[in-house]
Amino acid sequence: MPLSDIPVLYADRHLLVVNKPTLLLSVPGRAEDNKDSLILRLQQNGYPEALIVHRLDWETTGLMVIARSPRVHAELSRMFRERQVQRSYHALCWGKLTGQAGQIELPMRYDPPNKPRQTLDWVEGKRALTFWQRLEQHDTYSRVKLTPHTGRSHQLRVHLNSLGHPILGDPLYAHPEALQAAPRLCLHATELAFAHPGDGRPLHFHCPAAF
Repeated sequence: MPLSDIPVLYADRHLLVVNKPTLLLSVPGRAEDNKDSLILRLQQNGYPEALIVHRLDWETTGLMVIARSPRVHAELSRMFRERQVQRSYHALCWGKLTGQAGQIELPMRYDPPNKPRQTLDWVEGKRALTFWQRLEQHDTYSRVKLTPHTGRSHQLRVHLNSLGHPILGDPLYAHPEALQAAPRLCLHATELAFAHPGDGRPLHFHCPAAF
């Protein structure tokens, strides 16, 4: 996939905002045959100074902010850590959700025997909180807006699955019917908002899902 297949939605001397395609790692994997990644393609195609700030899963699409200097990387990383970056996602999930909106607060941890899956754990798990809003209701699935308060790995996927509403096309958590209901994971980072690390002006980006 050439760089032209990674849309750069915003660029200045401090940062980039890009739309990550599906089936692409955010950063290189450990195996030699797993080095292809969003950050590597950016570095090799016009942005050698690019630094990763946060990640999206291999299958997940959508908005990511990329730093263009160590100083901006440190500032953006602080903003993510202190929850000063607003993010939301759209997803298609199996079944009909009860209610119009709600929250899911269930602790999570890595599940080594089932790598790379995560699991719920009320003893050793770390706090994880997701807010959801139903946007559309269809016969067999719902479109939802998801706003993570915390940033655990696979948080949105695990939390929706815990309600009995796995994300369509999810190869890790969906049951067979939900897996076969879509050709890919239907999870997309649609909104990203933060204060510009250079001059403090508010930035707000929106990128609609393709599903």
